[in-house]
Amino acid sequence: MNAAQDITGTAFEAPPEVIDLGNYRLECWLSVLIFWLLAIVVFLQFFTRYVLNDSASWTEEIARYLLVGVVFIGAAVGVRRNNHIHVDLVYRYLPMRFARLLATAVDCMRIVFLLTACGLTIQLIFRIGGSRMAVVDLPMGLVYGAVLIGFALMSWRGIALARNNWRMGRSTLEDQEVQP
Repeated sequence: MNAAQDITGTAFEAPPEVIDLGNYRLECWLSVLIFWLLAIVVFLQFFTRYVLNDSASWTEEIARYLLVGVVFIGAAVGVRRNNHIHVDLVYRYLPMRFARLLATAVDCMRIVFLLTACGLTIQLIFRIGGSRMAVVDLPMGLVYGAVLIGFALMSWRGIALARNNWRMGRSTLEDQEVQP
């Protein structure tokens, strides 16, 4: 008997999944790139601190700012996939018409919030984006630029999600897997 078979003779290994890189969008690749830069900087920080006993001071600051970039640009992936936290309990008890109205209101509020955040981030960049980082002599506008790119991608994906919801006539908030 093969080691991958149990006593009934059936295989218990899952068939390999086909990997399709075509489903990944700009925000996925950007967040992965920034994540790997973050991993390299943190490894360099660990190596210089514990192996060489002479910590590179710039690694902590750069790691912090790369983490900001991963969070904000990676959040656009969550908007595209509609994976952000939302409360769907209310939708179970509302009539279909009111649930649809509430889902449309949520889509509109999401878009308004994200576009407002874009505008506020632009104002922040103009006000203090020229100031320099504490250790590394780079402008803080780079960090705020990553935040702006994240909010812009989230806005773009939020608009696309709302458009899809309106075309389908329902949203994932209204689709309940478990009915009360």
